[in-house]
Amino acid sequence: MKRFLIDVNLPFRVPVWQGEKFWFVGDIDEEWSDSEIWDYARKNDCTIVTKDADFSNRIILSQPPPRIVHLRIGNMRLRDFIKFIEDNWKSIRAASANHKLVNVYLDRIESIE
Repeated sequence: MKRFLIDVNLPFRVPVWQGEKFWFVGDIDEEWSDSEIWDYARKNDCTIVTKDADFSNRIILSQPPPRIVHLRIGNMRLRDFIKFIEDNWKSIRAASANHKLVNVYLDRIESIE
C-alpha cells in the first residue's frame, strides 16, 4: 500500500489525509531534518507531501529518490487549503503514482518522471 508522508509545514486536519495511508512527520519526530525525512520516505516507500522547495531540488541529485508532491500554492486560510486539497487530491494521488515529482499549482498539476 502506497503511503504519504505529510511534512510538518502542512496541517494535519485535512479530512482526505486521515487514515492508515497517511503518516505525519510531526507524529514521528517534528525535529527531523529534511535529510531524515527524505531517508525515512525512501526506506518506507512513502511519497513526501510538502511545500518545501528543498525536496523538489534534491530529487534531481538523489537516486533513487522518494516520490515528492510539492504544493506550490502559496499561503491560504486553512479552510481554503482543505477545500483545495479535497478538490484536487484524487488527481494529485493519480499523478504521484506514476511520476517521481508532482508540482501542484492553484491552476494546474505538473508531473515529472
